[in-house]
Amino acid sequence: MEEVQYLDWNNSIQTLNKAYDAGLFVLIIGPKGTGKTSLVRDFAKSKGINLESINFSLRTRESHLVGTKTLTDGTVSFEEGVLIKSMREGSMLYLDEINSAEADVLLRLDEALDDRRQIALKEATGEVVKAKDDWFVIATINPLTHSGTKELPPQLLSRFPVRIRLEYPPEEVELEIVKKHVSGEHESEIVQAIKLANTLRQAAAVEELFYSPSLRETIAFAKLLDGGMAAKEAANFVFGNVYTQWGDIEYQKVSDIITSMFGN
Repeated sequence: MEEVQYLDWNNSIQTLNKAYDAGLFVLIIGPKGTGKTSLVRDFAKSKGINLESINFSLRTRESHLVGTKTLTDGTVSFEEGVLIKSMREGSMLYLDEINSAEADVLLRLDEALDDRRQIALKEATGEVVKAKDDWFVIATINPLTHSGTKELPPQLLSRFPVRIRLEYPPEEVELEIVKKHVSGEHESEIVQAIKLANTLRQAAAVEELFYSPSLRETIAFAKLLDGGMAAKEAANFVFGNVYTQWGDIEYQKVSDIITSMFGN
């Protein structure tokens, strides 16, 4: 995504700059594959700031954020987690897919994100760690239609008063992005694949389908074409077969769309 920029991307960079200058934490909302992580990395690079990050899932524990006790050669020590490190250093903290975390993890995170921007290390010495003044936090969330996501508690949502909505790029821009990765010999088929992807994305947005394909998948489709695979076969492998996990009816819906766009 960083190779081709578009209006939403440029506006988002400007908004991040203003939020950073004002000391306001930012929430980026958008489906998978729209470049949320690339946006955060580009912004950190442009500011020359060290970026600490954590990707949330059901397996993320408080210890990943705060830290844990370790035993080395008979000596007990405390290894600080990514949250504490970033607060002490004043680095940029990236909380990826924050709405995939469990409630107890979010509760501990909320302690650090309130207006005091401090947290008590109850796991260790009880020290109260206060973040440096330039500490900056960006979080991303996927839409609730994505598997494993949940609504953020209102108090935590309020910690991120600047909200950026990042969408898939226009079709012509997505085409340029894909062409950066392949030979460019199959442009008409790639255009059809992008139209297919957008059809599936729109259906997922209104919950008619369970899955929304990302930019990675349109790139994968184009790479298979470069490898000699037929367009419809590539479309089935990349876009169609994933829907079998939701049953035959779901798969058949998508299979019919693929056939209508790529023929028998």
